[in-house]
Amino acid sequence: MEYVITFIEGIASFISPCILPVIPIYISYFATESKNTKNSIINSLGFVCGFSIVFILLGVFASSFGKLIHQFSNQMNIIFGLFLIVIGLNYIGVIFINFLNKTKGINQKNKNLTFITSVIFGIVFSLSWTPCVGAFLSSALILASTTGSVIKGSLLLLLYSLGLAIPFIITTIFLEKLKTTFDFIKKHYNIINKVSGSVLLLCGVWKIISGIIGIIN
Repeated sequence: MEYVITFIEGIASFISPCILPVIPIYISYFATESKNTKNSIINSLGFVCGFSIVFILLGVFASSFGKLIHQFSNQMNIIFGLFLIVIGLNYIGVIFINFLNKTKGINQKNKNLTFITSVIFGIVFSLSWTPCVGAFLSSALILASTTGSVIKGSLLLLLYSLGLAIPFIITTIFLEKLKTTFDFIKKHYNIINKVSGSVLLLCGVWKIISGIIGIIN
């Protein structure tokens, strides 16, 4: 059952307030650099390989240091909560964090996209957005930390990565059919950002409160 839960958490990460606003940017990146569907799919596979590598390594770490993670799980909730609040404030427009907003021009700067550069892009993506998908990722990592097995922990994070990867690849394949949806997201980008930011703020506050309650108890 834990494998299914982790896979679903990966899918949920794709439609989370963090990822949703940048989906059109991701799609524009691959559509601009790769004019045919075959190349777009190859490069999107490179992208998901990139972030999968990082997440699986996190799974190895979590399963190796499970007791330590459990010992400080409440503190981690507070830290993740603070991250979510900061990112939420960025989305709303209260503060500006450069690395969270630099993706806006990404499709215009890279003219020689290959499988390898897509892998690098995926690695950078995962490192940049790990705090933002922390609500789902931390849950997957906590599951991995309880396994006591590096192999099982790695498998759990592989399933999480697959859950996040499959929607990305499907979106790339059906780019033209989903164009109207992406146009709507782009048109209402500011509204979606503010709504997403508000949700992230609430999630951040909830994680901080749960962490504090856990420490007190």
